[in-house]
Amino acid sequence: MKTKTSVTKNSMTGSPSRHGLFLTAFVLACFVLPPQARAVCRQDCDLSGGNTFLGDDALVNNTTGVANTAIGASALPSNTEGTSNTATGSFALSSNIRGFENTATGVEALLRNTTGNANTGTGFSALFHNKSGNSKTAIGANALFDKNRGQHNTAVGFNALHGNQAASFNIALGSNAGAELSSGDDNIDIGNAGRPDGASTIRIGTPPHQTNTYIAGISGVTVAGGVGVVIDLHGHLGTVVSSERYKESVKPMDKASEAILALKPVTFRYEHDLDPEGIPQFGLVAEDVEKVNPGLVARDSDGKPFTVRYDAVNAMLLNEFLKEHRKVEEQQKEIEALASKLQKVSNEIELLKPKLRVVEN
Repeated sequence: MKTKTSVTKNSMTGSPSRHGLFLTAFVLACFVLPPQARAVCRQDCDLSGGNTFLGDDALVNNTTGVANTAIGASALPSNTEGTSNTATGSFALSSNIRGFENTATGVEALLRNTTGNANTGTGFSALFHNKSGNSKTAIGANALFDKNRGQHNTAVGFNALHGNQAASFNIALGSNAGAELSSGDDNIDIGNAGRPDGASTIRIGTPPHQTNTYIAGISGVTVAGGVGVVIDLHGHLGTVVSSERYKESVKPMDKASEAILALKPVTFRYEHDLDPEGIPQFGLVAEDVEKVNPGLVARDSDGKPFTVRYDAVNAMLLNEFLKEHRKVEEQQKEIEALASKLQKVSNEIELLKPKLRVVEN
């Protein structure tokens, strides 16, 4: 038999405030009265289904749903079959019909949810437009606010993942974190608005707000067999790949490396604000390198020389070393050939010495 947990408006008349006072007194009476009296309470107290409700129209249409908690005006008013939902706040989960294991805390949290399951929305209008998406967590006003068909998203912070529409498996932490993301999956945005179609990307911080990075557990840690990490002017981290699978137009460096012979290595110290200790440094000046070979410098966002591509310089040095090594090998062969000839001449002279003595006599 269905037990409809409704707040009825039958013979009672009067203002909404009087109605609310009556409901509050009625619910309190259900808890204060002894078990015998509570057993006859059929309306506004759902003892068999384990539902708890407090507020105008809270759980008003529930039929077979069990273990629901609705606190606030119009909290879970459309729920009929959904179970194990918790709605705290006016209009929280107000459209939910069959969704289960949802938690909505805040005015209009999960307001449009109808059949979505295992979602958590905490904050004003958190997960507001979610209808059928599952396993999402939104903490903060307007977090995961937009229409969203994605699954397994986590947003913590005001407006976090606000514009997410179809993306799944994203994590956003911070005010407006991931707010620009709409369709990309598997992103982690921390203090960064993300990109509309970004996918499988980690973004931490936003220039110019963050200008330095400190991460524990890196300095002094040996990674045997590891490779160096490089960065571009956009803050994109990665490594340099060398496999032929990623290369085209491969040809010998030949004379291209001779440009490094014009480079001018220098000693220097960084300016005080960069290095207060003034540690002696050894290297090259990017502007000087640019004059020799523009391809050997990396540029900043203004297009100005920023640093030297020492990895490329090292490759060119290796090429010049190999060229010189081949020259030395050729010279060594010539020396060995000359030494052999010299030895042959010396042997011939030794053979001629007895004859020379005879002639002298």
